[in-house]
Order: sequence, then C-alpha cells, then structure tokens
Amino acid sequence: MAVISVIEAVRSAMQEEMRRDSSVFVLGEDVGKRGGVFLSTQGFLDEFGESRVIDTPLAEASIMGIALGAAFKGMRPIPEVQFSDFVWPSINQLVGEAARARYGSNGQLTVPMVVRIPYGGGIRGGLYHSQNVESFFFHVPGLKVVSPGTPYDAKGLLKSAIRDDNLIIFLEHKKSYRLVRGEVPEEEYTIPIGPSDVKRQGSNITVVSYGLMLHHCLEAAELLSQEDVDVEVVDLRTLRPLDTETIINSVKKTGKILIVHEDNLTGGVGAEIAAIVADQAFEYLDGPISRLCGPDIPTMPFAQSLEEAYLPNTDKVASALRELAQY
Repeated sequence: MAVISVIEAVRSAMQEEMRRDSSVFVLGEDVGKRGGVFLSTQGFLDEFGESRVIDTPLAEASIMGIALGAAFKGMRPIPEVQFSDFVWPSINQLVGEAARARYGSNGQLTVPMVVRIPYGGGIRGGLYHSQNVESFFFHVPGLKVVSPGTPYDAKGLLKSAIRDDNLIIFLEHKKSYRLVRGEVPEEEYTIPIGPSDVKRQGSNITVVSYGLMLHHCLEAAELLSQEDVDVEVVDLRTLRPLDTETIINSVKKTGKILIVHEDNLTGGVGAEIAAIVADQAFEYLDGPISRLCGPDIPTMPFAQSLEEAYLPNTDKVASALRELAQY
C-alpha cells in the first residue's frame, strides 16, 4: 500500500488507463505542458504526446463537442472542466445530446466519456471558482454521477468510469486534492460504479454524505462516540445511480438519518434521499429526516468568514447529530 493524495490517485488512474488502452485521451484547458491547473495531468504530455494530451482553447462547448464526437467513433475521451463554474457553456452537449444518445439510438451509439470536474468551496475561490454542480447532473437520466471522497475510491472509481460505455460526470472536490490522503494498493484494482460504502458502522444515527463532507461526518461521528452516540457513516461515492438499498438498510437499523452536503439545500441530492427514506422506511424512523446543507444563496462567498459560515463543517455536523439524538 502507498499513502497518496486524492490528486495523485486521480493522476495515477488516468495514467494507468492511458497505458492500458490507446483509445483513452485527455483534453482540456492547460492539460498539456502545464499539466492542468491542479497538476492532474502532470507529465502526461511527455509520456503520451500531443495526440493524446490535447490543450484546448477556453471553449467548453467545443471541448465537449469534440469529446462527444470522439466517443461516438469509439475513442474514450476524458475532457476536463478546469473549474465546475465553467461547465455551463457545455450543458447542451452533455445534457441535451450525450445523455440521450444511447437511448435515442436504441443502443447503437455509446458514449464512453468521462467528464472530470473539480468542484466545491473551502479554498477562497469566490463566486466563480467554487460552485457545487452535482444536483444539475443528478437530475438527468442517461448519465452517471460519481463523487469520491478518498484516494482509494477516487482511483478505483475513475478507472471503472474510463472503462464504462456511458457518459460519466466525475466530480472531484478540489479542497480534498491535497488535503485528503489515504492508502491505495499498488496493484491493479477497480471499484464498481453504483454501490455506496459504509465508512463507519453505527447503531444510533445514520449520516449520509459524499466528497469532502464525508470527512467532516467521520470526524463528527468520532466526537459523538465520546458522548455515547453511535453514528453510522454512509459514503455515497456514486450519486447516480443512487444506492438506495444501503441507505434504507442503514436507516432501518438506526431509526434516524442526517444527510450532509455542501451544495444548496433546495432540490439537492439530500432532498431526493429524504423523499426515498420517507417513502421506503417511514415506519422505522424515530426522528425527523434531517439535512445539513449549504444555504440557498449563490455559492460561494469570497470573504473567509462568510465562506466558513456557508460551509458545513465538523462542528456543525456534530451539532446536528446531537439535536437528532435527542429524539
């Protein structure tokens, strides 16, 4: 086992898949000589050359259009959106075209394409470099949405995503890139897209999260354990398709659920989970279905004090868990 960061895990996954399969290539702004703004493709240009590491203009609609055409022709493109905030010009290519191509062609067209998107706050990126975009894609049939929180999951899921024949939105919380480190096997492995992972077993409260927020939930669970509250932490890892079975089984065991995400409260992933739990596990509940999410304001304030007020953190999660534990 090697202890590496999330960004190193992402880089390693792409590198291994590009070595394994010559149809895999990367494209995006500054992915070549610079190695990406977060250095996710550092060294790729020297190893794979300009035909497989393509620096593009600042034109997201074109990046996705080129990637989509290449996917239709049997290539496996990995287009990078430099920041999640820049994805909007490409929405028609992704949602209006790529997500519907396989269904609309009765399976004749596949879209083996992974769109890598760094997202989220906590780095003082301000309004145009910190957005959470998962709920927009979570709503769309025809694509898959993945958001790993650990290096192990990031590498295994990204390798699976690159081999998948469907359009995959691969969300990487950029604050986790160098902050979060963990053990990753040196031998070949993949993680299937879809199943969530119970990162901590518990019996009193279920907390469901993903991405960077997972780590705040784990820290809060440890704090609550000192107060004799046993918290189970479910890491979704994949947002679409959503692993409802693991969520429901956990709620049946604990009787309480807190859903935590950084994205805005209204219409977020947590709202769908709340509806599913209300529909499928209502009779097992011993307390309200609770959510701790970002407020309904345009993300993300630049001032450090305001950014901290916006973001869920360990103390806020612990407070929400204590409140829920009173029922």
